[in-house]
Amino acid sequence: MTTIVVGGHSRKVGKTSVAAGIIAAFPRCSWTAVKITSHLHGELPESSACRIQEETDRAGHSDTSRFLAAGAARALWVRARISGYGQAVRELLAAIQSDPFVIIESNRILQFIRPDLYLLVLRYGVEEFKDSARETLLQAHAIVAVKDDAARADWKGIAFPDGVPVFEVHDLTSLPKDLIDWLSSRLSFPVSRSPFPVGR
Repeated sequence: MTTIVVGGHSRKVGKTSVAAGIIAAFPRCSWTAVKITSHLHGELPESSACRIQEETDRAGHSDTSRFLAAGAARALWVRARISGYGQAVRELLAAIQSDPFVIIESNRILQFIRPDLYLLVLRYGVEEFKDSARETLLQAHAIVAVKDDAARADWKGIAFPDGVPVFEVHDLTSLPKDLIDWLSSRLSFPVSRSPFPVGR
């Protein structure tokens, strides 16, 4: 299983667009795309720590639908209570353990797995920098920096890790060639190990 995690320093910075762009750039990979949300859309039963829903709509009307529209073979939406995140990861593993290429949109999952690649998406015009992103910054294999008309926000106490490539993106409808080339070089070898779990 080859696993990529796409995280972000805040909401609505382009994580879904980056994940969908990777899926579209590598159509020969049979991708399973996963979006994990810990803030609940709708209510979970009191007895449920999480819920995994398989997407079927390929029209691009939701984030998981956008994954299918980009070419993913499967798309899953995982809703989890913070207290039930570990259970959600275990149930997710059972659902994807036979899938060859997995891309997961989440920061918090890095507490539980070691992916082959972790891409952190930053948008220069967004000032918020979530604690979960601060905690995972040093784990990033690459940073995808979304440049819009705004200047880079003053992220207090944030420094990019040494030696980690930074790929600037101006248009999220297509990923830059240097990022695609870098991903291609990193994905050119087979990965047989499973990234799950690291504990907790």
